[in-house]
Amino acid sequence: MTEVPERWSRARVFPDMWVDPDEDPRDSDGVAPDGELATLREYLRDYRLTLLLKCEGLDAEQMARRSVPPSTMSLLGLVRHLAEVERDWRGWIVSEVPAPRLYGARDGDFGGAAPRQELVESAFADLAREQAATDAALSAHPDLGARVCRDGDSARGLWVHRIEEYARHCGHADLLRECIDGRVGQ
Repeated sequence: MTEVPERWSRARVFPDMWVDPDEDPRDSDGVAPDGELATLREYLRDYRLTLLLKCEGLDAEQMARRSVPPSTMSLLGLVRHLAEVERDWRGWIVSEVPAPRLYGARDGDFGGAAPRQELVESAFADLAREQAATDAALSAHPDLGARVCRDGDSARGLWVHRIEEYARHCGHADLLRECIDGRVGQ
């Protein structure tokens, strides 16, 4: 990429935001949830929505663009990676043999992120499916102190780790999106 895009935001009320508050799907206009589990679910939901917002309106070429060479990271790669991660975490809490990797060998999630619309669509479908399956597996463990993982980690630890993973990758998505078309905002 040789041309540097101009920085911009769609938000007008708070220019450092991604969208204005009345357009933000993460803003529930309500009080904070009661209880630790409800709070963890809301934070995870908001980070998942943030990732979707950062990808919104981009075509397949933009989704697959590796904006920070020599890194193989792209927004499409992040979506595929998070689908892979959800599947992997589920494998730590279910008793059956872990499911095979979605995208092949190590780094296949990023390396296979090509600018094809069918890959973008299947990545978002994979992510939604894997999120739902991991959410369902974790919902069987409402006691956050319960030891649910093969390594003895708690349900709480798994929730917090998932939030951390999405938060970290949403930071990557911020930078990737800004490199693609200049759009900024938290």
